[in-house]
Amino acid sequence: MELVHLLQASPAFFLGSVFVLGLMVGSFLNVVILRLPKMMVLDWQAQCREYLEQQPETETETLSLSKPASSCPHCGHSIRFYENIPVLSWLLLRGKCSSCKSPVSIRYPLIELLTGLLSVAVAWHFGFGWQALAALCLTWALIALSVIDIEHQLLPDSITLPFLWFGLVLSLFPVFADMRAALIGAMAGYLSLWLVYQAFKLVTGKEGMGFGDFKLLALLGAWLGWQALPIVILLSSLVGAVVGVILLTVQGRDRQTPIPFGPYLAAAGWIALLWGEQIKNAYLSFSGLAS
Repeated sequence: MELVHLLQASPAFFLGSVFVLGLMVGSFLNVVILRLPKMMVLDWQAQCREYLEQQPETETETLSLSKPASSCPHCGHSIRFYENIPVLSWLLLRGKCSSCKSPVSIRYPLIELLTGLLSVAVAWHFGFGWQALAALCLTWALIALSVIDIEHQLLPDSITLPFLWFGLVLSLFPVFADMRAALIGAMAGYLSLWLVYQAFKLVTGKEGMGFGDFKLLALLGAWLGWQALPIVILLSSLVGAVVGVILLTVQGRDRQTPIPFGPYLAAAGWIALLWGEQIKNAYLSFSGLAS
């Protein structure tokens, strides 16, 4: 109870604690981002073998978020606990494996630092309370989904579906949106992109986006309510269009190269979570629609 009182009474201690927690969660998110897609592939292969009634040619090692222990992919060196301190270990080791000196991707400390900073932003905005705790959980999930989608063009159901239900459960209290708004938001979020997908496929004969995008927008609708969906769609489309043009012009990407939409939805949803009401009021005031 003394710790809870200290977190409530001292904003500096609260924000500092959240930052450290965010760094630690960011380290875990690195594991999720690296292993979850591999786990999905192994599961798909197992299902295919079961359907075809085939036995695996070799015994496959069990892969989960906890096993096997983290190790260097180049030399197999087991990473000790003091080599896995968020951000700090990477800096002290100068971005290299302590055993074989192979480079360790800068992505790991960047994700840890990003998670810490976004966690502090959430804590600063909501203050100590249930809203901050729930918003932190959503922030961490959106980070994992975004990076996985960038690297693999996947939005795992094992993350989106539980958090969709999590948002609906929160609406019972309500934390961010009431139950009516959350239910309509989940349905409208899914159906809006599903209809765009079907229309695009009917006109062009091609698939414009994946079903994971529908579920992600349904998730955001369940958390934020249907009122936030126009802002999320507008912001994600705007950012997606700008980034897409930059990638086409600067990197010379082929126009047929698919660009994941999940990170833009996630970023727009996070912005709406913190400042959606202010953005809406500013737009209404600017357009002269505010009463």
